[in-house]
Amino acid sequence: MSDFGRKGLGDQVQEKVTPDSQKSTLDQAKEGITGAYDRAAGSFQPEENKSATQKLGDATRSGSDNASNQGKGVLQSAQDTLSDAAQSVQDTISGNNKK
Repeated sequence: MSDFGRKGLGDQVQEKVTPDSQKSTLDQAKEGITGAYDRAAGSFQPEENKSATQKLGDATRSGSDNASNQGKGVLQSAQDTLSDAAQSVQDTISGNNKK
């Protein structure tokens, strides 16, 4: 179960294991937007207010996020995440997916 307004762990796993070739353009764009929102929400939500599954999902994802965001503040990381999501949506719409 996910925290209110957050993407559930099952949803996160499902998005990762489903190849982009099996997703519609709309689904890919939606994943980019909801993923960016979820990362930003996770950055601002205090750990003590997260459910166990939300902590697990955030910790799992933060391992890959932290590699590219080392040395950045929370606000800059959130801005970069939103920028990346916008670029992902733009690439998806224009057909320039690199995956």
